[in-house]
Amino acid sequence: MRMKEMVRRTGVHERLLRYYEQQGLLTPDRLPSGYRVYGDSDVETVRRIRCLLAAGLPTALIAQVLPCIRTNDEHLVPACPDLVAQLCREGERITRAIEGLQASRAILDTIITAAPAGDAETLRPPRSAAAVAG
Repeated sequence: MRMKEMVRRTGVHERLLRYYEQQGLLTPDRLPSGYRVYGDSDVETVRRIRCLLAAGLPTALIAQVLPCIRTNDEHLVPACPDLVAQLCREGERITRAIEGLQASRAILDTIITAAPAGDAETLRPPRSAAAVAG
C-alpha cells in the first residue's frame, strides 16, 4: 500500500511515518520511483510504535524493543529474555519523573496557597479532573 493508504489505516500523519523511518522503526519497501510501499505488517508495527510511545518510551529504546515484542490477544508481550529487565528500568525512570513532577506541583501549590486572600483563587490555574482525583 502507498503512503496515503497507510495514513488512512493507521491514523498516523505522513510526517510521523517518515520520522519513524528515519529513526529505524519502520522500513517500507521502495519502488524504483522512490515511493514508499507498506505491507500489512507495517500497519501492525505502527500500532506497536504508538503503544510504546504512549507508554513513555523514547524512540531509541523502541527501536531496540520492537524486534523483541509480539502481539497476543491485542496485548504486547516480551519475546526476548532481557526485555523485561530493560522495561522495568524504564518503568522506574518514569516513576521517578512522576515523583519529581508531583514534588514540583506541591511546591507550586504551597506558594499559591501562601498568596494573600483572594489572589490565590484568581491566580490559580484550573487543575484537571485527574490531578484533583489523584
